[in-house]
Amino acid sequence: MPKKPQYRKPIRPAKPAAPGTTTEERPRRENPDAIAVDGRVVDALPNAMFTVELDNGQKVLGHLGGKMRKNYIRVLTGDRVTVELSPYDLTRGRITYRHR
Repeated sequence: MPKKPQYRKPIRPAKPAAPGTTTEERPRRENPDAIAVDGRVVDALPNAMFTVELDNGQKVLGHLGGKMRKNYIRVLTGDRVTVELSPYDLTRGRITYRHR
């Protein structure tokens, strides 16, 4: 039985961007109720959890945000980070940004 010839799909040109959109970086989506505070990582714990000492001296437990996990952003002891705290529990937070 003869083999069926295989054809390549035609290459289409890229679609132009929709009017009014840009390719610039979009602002990070933030929870409007969350309190964003800067701090320094004091201790690394299992399961992407960290002890963070905030600029006001308070220590909180912080976990990595979803985009940071997805993009394999490494957070080490001593790094400056931004933590989003929930107004309901000010002892736990989500690490949303690692400063350079």
